[in-house]
Amino acid sequence: MEKKYTFSDLKEIIDVLRGENGCPWDKVQTHESLRKDMLEEAYEAVDAIDKKDMQNLKEELGDVLMQVVFHAAIAKEAGAFTLDDVIQGICEKMVYRHPHVFGTGNANTKEEVLQKWEVLKKQEKQITTQTQAMKQVPVAMPALLQAQKVQKKAADVGFDFSDAFGALEKVKEEIAELQAEMQKPNGNTEEEFGDILFASVNIARFLKINPEFALTKSTKKFINRFEYVENAVISAEKQLSDMTPEALDLLWDEAKHALSDAE
Repeated sequence: MEKKYTFSDLKEIIDVLRGENGCPWDKVQTHESLRKDMLEEAYEAVDAIDKKDMQNLKEELGDVLMQVVFHAAIAKEAGAFTLDDVIQGICEKMVYRHPHVFGTGNANTKEEVLQKWEVLKKQEKQITTQTQAMKQVPVAMPALLQAQKVQKKAADVGFDFSDAFGALEKVKEEIAELQAEMQKPNGNTEEEFGDILFASVNIARFLKINPEFALTKSTKKFINRFEYVENAVISAEKQLSDMTPEALDLLWDEAKHALSDAE
């Protein structure tokens, strides 16, 4: 009969792997060495969600959970905290930030819930200024999402454009500034390019678009169109490097029309 493992078994397995007679790789891992793995496992779980692949999602959630238990084990060894402390902390936070469920508070819409969540979060972390709230946004977060969260916190106190068209005009302004820097021998093009991205995220926020998802879709679209172009060139028994820019542009336009329904 197949053994049915439990959460306790997972904790014990990690402890064994980290133990004296455990795995040479697992024994030397640190919070820092596992940083990349934590991010990758979270992204892989999100990818499974996007693909609606429940079997893969089950596996990826297991990998995310393993990372949590692994980090908790390292912290316990250092005397910092235990897995029980992690569970205690998140339970206390969820109860505290849901007074409309576990207390006497009221919140009838998801918008009210989010608004009150931010108020409670500030009280909990003793945040007294909006700048402090902005600095709480993790710098390890993907840059587009970090920008969107910072902009949202500015908008929460009225520091914002009136609408998406105002944000669009700002993008045009930033493009003009980049063009000016490009004409200088040592122009600050990196900063101006960053300003274009930051301003573009503002448009996404007004349109309620996740900028990370939007860019991911555009990248996927580019790959699909490139594949169409490359296959057309291969079918003609040629190489991409042999094609003129004009010929490639024609094939690209053809790909756009051919794949428009699928995209």
